[in-house]
Amino acid sequence: MVAALLLGREGSVGFPGKNMYPVLGKPLSYYPMAAARKAATVDEVFLSTDSKDLMKLADSLGIKIIKRPAELCTNEATGLDAFLHGYKVIRDLYGSDRIEFMILMFCNAPTVTPQTIDEGVKVLRANPLYDSAVTVSRYNMWSPLRARRIGEDGLLHPFVPFEALGDPSTFNCNRDSQGDAWFADVAVSVVRPGCLDNIEDGLLPQKWMGRKIYPLKQWGGLDVDYEWQIPQAEYWLKKNGYGEK
Repeated sequence: MVAALLLGREGSVGFPGKNMYPVLGKPLSYYPMAAARKAATVDEVFLSTDSKDLMKLADSLGIKIIKRPAELCTNEATGLDAFLHGYKVIRDLYGSDRIEFMILMFCNAPTVTPQTIDEGVKVLRANPLYDSAVTVSRYNMWSPLRARRIGEDGLLHPFVPFEALGDPSTFNCNRDSQGDAWFADVAVSVVRPGCLDNIEDGLLPQKWMGRKIYPLKQWGGLDVDYEWQIPQAEYWLKKNGYGEK
């Protein structure tokens, strides 16, 4: 079976209530939930949450609820912790030998379509050596070359030594000078159960993706953490055929 697992909790420091924030006439979290439900390859959809509002929305879409423990609903708990908990609940329910793939998603990451989920499943079925297939977006304006940290002197310094990125003599102020910078936008991760069973073998920062990670290329993907990101999400959704219907 192919099981989708979405994460969403009640609390949010940067953007309180973001998962239920109205976007094009529907709650933000409706879009990833609906994408998972409409994907042809997905057999069951689960939501891990402590939010009654999210539970109600999920129930209206035929999504099964996993009640997340309080210790996994704090600001200190990570998405990885919650994914592992939800996966273990699903594994205990169905048996590990029955789970072909896990579709890992976030309620605040609306930039995903059913077709993208199905593409990820198709890619992994055709390539047994791949660990996962994940959505990525090209953000050259946020490349490591442009990243800075504030040093003890209060001034800006390169976040990553330029030499780690290649030959500094070939770089310039053009955002494309060091090549394309692809970011995992966490809209969807299609992963083999082994990635979760052997989580410490995975690459940082999203260890659930394993090591052999196939890019599902898209544009403008994001998880919404601040209210000012809502217009980008709305723009993406409209460009992908969503509206206020």
